[in-house]
Amino acid sequence: MTPLPPPAPPEAGLLSPGQAGSPAAEATGDAAFLAALLEAEAALTRAQASLGLAPAEAAEAVAEAAVPDRFDVLSLARRAASGGNPVIPLVADLTAAVGGTYGPYVHRGATSQDIMDTATMLVAARALDLVLADLDRTERALARLAAAHRDTPMPGRTLSQHAVPTTFGLKAAGWRSLVLDARDRLRAVRGALPAQLGGAAGTLAAFAAYGADDPPALVAAYARELGLAEPPLPWHTLRTPVADLAGALALTTGALGKIAADVLTLARTEIAELAEPSGGGSSAMPHKANPVRSTLIAAAARRAPHLAATLFGCLVAEDERPAGAWHAEWEPLRDLLRLAGSAARQAADLAEGLRVDATAMRAHLDVTHGLIVSERLSVALAPVLGRTRARELLTEAARRAYEDGLPLVEVLRAEPELRDVDLASTTDPAQYTGSAAMLTDRALERR
Repeated sequence: MTPLPPPAPPEAGLLSPGQAGSPAAEATGDAAFLAALLEAEAALTRAQASLGLAPAEAAEAVAEAAVPDRFDVLSLARRAASGGNPVIPLVADLTAAVGGTYGPYVHRGATSQDIMDTATMLVAARALDLVLADLDRTERALARLAAAHRDTPMPGRTLSQHAVPTTFGLKAAGWRSLVLDARDRLRAVRGALPAQLGGAAGTLAAFAAYGADDPPALVAAYARELGLAEPPLPWHTLRTPVADLAGALALTTGALGKIAADVLTLARTEIAELAEPSGGGSSAMPHKANPVRSTLIAAAARRAPHLAATLFGCLVAEDERPAGAWHAEWEPLRDLLRLAGSAARQAADLAEGLRVDATAMRAHLDVTHGLIVSERLSVALAPVLGRTRARELLTEAARRAYEDGLPLVEVLRAEPELRDVDLASTTDPAQYTGSAAMLTDRALERR
């Protein structure tokens, strides 16, 4: 019998190629969460020591013991099932590692959710820093594209059909605007991520029992130790921080998904107005260069809203500590952070290397034999012929242009009524891009 291969390492990413090996995946992995949990525990003891509620030696002992490599993640995960969360076995192991005189100062006065929520905010903060860096890369690359192609005409498409001309500069400026919207929301959320400290039912009672004259001051000290925001209240069942984070992450992946959707359309073989910097291969067709980056971004954008919906559903958290609502957040939030992180990384690479075929864009303006400027012609010919006659003539000219394969301008030139009309400029798609250039310039002023 053929021996079985060795087991794959956890979180190898076999079914998540967009995330495999990405910085966001590493920043939200089990090891990262373990480190954040230990950091939250050590910070709690330091905060208590800073207010005279614990000996300085206790803070030092906990910090020395809270080294991730000393703890077995797999063991913690397996033992977490008995108490419903990984903090319970971690506290036991950390207390044992501290030992002796200072073991009792581990986790003193806190509840599991305090540590888990705080660690989650630490992990989220670090993941958001990665996302924001890649969004900055993306917007800079899109700004360069928009400026370079400010006046590059292309077909505007509505409901999948040619509408009127636009410019690629305006399209790229629109993509950048979405990226900046996402960046601004993520920055706001990043700056507001709070520590969590409330004790068993959010009253801080245990800290008072341990000698704190002003328990809220301990919350402030705890937040400072961690570089997180000080919460106005314990938020065990007030899940605004998680909901805000979910909304910003879902918007971010959706904004990047819009870019991917456009690239996927414009990179089609029969359109080929855009191309990714390098294509992915096919297992069966050697000639293919698939738009893999856009594909992975689009996949992330399709998953994110459902994960965010789960997190919004967790707002309905009963009592002072919920059964199930809090627990349901962990996996979808991690997945959402990873999706946004991987999509942002792919989008930055895509934008920095995107290839634009201005010649193809210009050629496609003529696919409809000049009818892409029919709106302009209707406006221009109405004063000459009257509105009704202008519509009748354009309708007949469009039919003949299609049937005879002639440019619309040639058909119109045969009409005696139009001998004094400057048909060359009126039918030139490149001269009917409206305020696209001005709008592009305005969009690029945003910082």
